[in-house]
Amino acid sequence: MESTILNSISSPLDLKKLTNPQLNSLAKELRKFIIDIVSVKEGHLGASLGVVELTIALHYVFDTPNDLLIWDVGHQAYGHKILTGRKDLFHSNRQLKGLSGFPKITESIYDSFGTGHSSTSISAILGMAIASKIKGDFKKNHIAVIGDASIASGMAFEGLNHAGVTDSNILIILNDNAIGIDPSVGALKQYLTNVKTGNQKQDNIFEALNFDYSGPIDGHNLSKLIEELERLKSVSGPKFLHIITTKGKGLKQAEDNQVTYHAPGKFDAKTGDLIPKSALNQPPKFQDVFGHTLVELANSNKSIVGITPAMPTGSSMKFMMETFPERAFDVGIAEQHAVTLAAGMATQGMIPFCNIYSTFLQRAYDQVIHDVALQKLPVIFCLDRAGLVGEDGPTHHGAFDLAYLRCIPNITIFAPRNEIELRNIMFTSQLGKISGPLAIRYPRGRGVTLKWELPFETIEIATGTQLKKGNSIAVLSIGSIGNNVTEAIESLDISHYDMRFVKPLDHHLLHTIFKNYPIIVTVEDGCIIGGFGSAISEFAVNNEYKNSIKMLGIPDQFIEHGSVSELQNEIGLTPNQIKEYLIKLLEN
Repeated sequence: MESTILNSISSPLDLKKLTNPQLNSLAKELRKFIIDIVSVKEGHLGASLGVVELTIALHYVFDTPNDLLIWDVGHQAYGHKILTGRKDLFHSNRQLKGLSGFPKITESIYDSFGTGHSSTSISAILGMAIASKIKGDFKKNHIAVIGDASIASGMAFEGLNHAGVTDSNILIILNDNAIGIDPSVGALKQYLTNVKTGNQKQDNIFEALNFDYSGPIDGHNLSKLIEELERLKSVSGPKFLHIITTKGKGLKQAEDNQVTYHAPGKFDAKTGDLIPKSALNQPPKFQDVFGHTLVELANSNKSIVGITPAMPTGSSMKFMMETFPERAFDVGIAEQHAVTLAAGMATQGMIPFCNIYSTFLQRAYDQVIHDVALQKLPVIFCLDRAGLVGEDGPTHHGAFDLAYLRCIPNITIFAPRNEIELRNIMFTSQLGKISGPLAIRYPRGRGVTLKWELPFETIEIATGTQLKKGNSIAVLSIGSIGNNVTEAIESLDISHYDMRFVKPLDHHLLHTIFKNYPIIVTVEDGCIIGGFGSAISEFAVNNEYKNSIKMLGIPDQFIEHGSVSELQNEIGLTPNQIKEYLIKLLEN
């Protein structure tokens, strides 16, 4: 193997032996190492390339892991992982049983806090700093690195607001590159732009919050970073360092096309060019069906508006934003605001389609209950990335949405089995026939239907449908996991029902099922506890049915990362596993 500086680094202690020229050479090697592996293994690219110099400087100046360091969001932590003893394992990043794509406290002592979602670092690092002070440890440093998109979130400002009235030894580093996954938005983004260009005339907002502010400085000037971090080590109280970086630094295509190269898939490590994926005869992505359908509906219904919290590309809300920019809103990383904004619009007769990833809606749970459901407002929640999402792992699996929404009064919950059903429920939802909010949850990735652009049909609320007629056993599924069931029972004498609605349930159909089948099997790609299977069991108890009910779904544990098929195999939800399970039931 070629002898390189990077090969000599097994921990941050090795960094401290290097000269400035060697550190700059290390930065080039670290970028190449990340590019070479991510080009083949896939993952998040641009964010980590943008903080290579900062990563080196932090571990060079501070005494990690004794000094505590949090990366917000973990998209930018690849270099951190490589320099903290995980270089030889980095090829397993995001693979089944391999390294997590995000910082994870059980993976390394250098990962002070798990950060798969944004805007948590300031609150967490302040909690750690206060704990250090209580324990009498006044020498420990506490550092949080947060991006300009993440710091605009409400929780980040809650942390800043508290930190500014403490004397805690914390350093907040703002990694300002004007982009999260999509370009940053909002008044704070404009403020930071004015600071960078020297056009900001008012007082510095961070100084006004009682932080010792310094910057902005070039985040790719390693010597300057080290010099400033060394200075800040001796400054007491809350400190704020503003650095300017370029997302995707060092790979021209990643610098020029920062949205695509956030997580580009496979690409040529030498040229940077994407390796095209064959799209011939493939069904569309669910998110694209949502995006195109929303535009189609908005063309004929002037009351429709679209809202997304910083996910216009990932949710395909970008189609609405391009076609009807005055009726589509990216509100930044602000899920709580997105939900209540939608509620406000609904009170005025608008029809808001609020598209939020399943796990991100967890961050706005009170708003769903208090601002929407309690007031019975007709907000349409489109929950992308429901169920198992694959390599992003437990922070992003949409495992809990059915359970956490099902217990809320006034809400209707629908899970389409395919793209046509997604289109039809979207069409139905804007006709004014549903009282109160509607949640539509659908998976990440491609569906199953090539010819999906069919004329709209109205879906009757609280109706399921029989997909296959059989004897003895009835399988009840919800959502796209029903396609696994269809494949599993193709040769079996078993009935299959797509219930479609988790709330309200199709009671008429359920009575028919329970009167005709002694064994009921429920299948869902959500958590079993409190989910779809639980709803069916509650129906049975309330109606005094004694049928045998078996539930397949996500067990009571956090599911790690891997491909969707690998993870389904881990928990018994592949077509073959469902088939084997049902055959055993038939034999008994």
